[in-house]
Amino acid sequence: MKYERVAITAEAAKIVKEIKAKHGELIFHQSGGCCDGSAPMIFEKEDMYLDESDILLGQLEGVNYYINQDQFEYWKHTHLTIGITKGRGSSFSLEIPLGVRFIIHSRILTEEENTILNS
Repeated sequence: MKYERVAITAEAAKIVKEIKAKHGELIFHQSGGCCDGSAPMIFEKEDMYLDESDILLGQLEGVNYYINQDQFEYWKHTHLTIGITKGRGSSFSLEIPLGVRFIIHSRILTEEENTILNS
């Protein structure tokens, strides 16, 4: 069985597809920095600089999802599901003009998931 660290709701996937059609290649990033804190943000691929402190968690709708290493230490024992909610976040993420923003729903990994993903 294949275990994943990150998933996406159908509603959020629809928004990603809409943004992808307009902007082309994209990247998700969860930095834990200023603005919306640890909210997932989506950018045009060329607009996001990644370095050795960014960890690839998975891929959602063909878009790589990265998390900063410091945030990964907080979240490594959880499964993240990216959803969408109405309202405006304070970030530069590409969904903001659509009147929505991405949010995280999390759950603790099962013992088996934790053993496989964090070994």
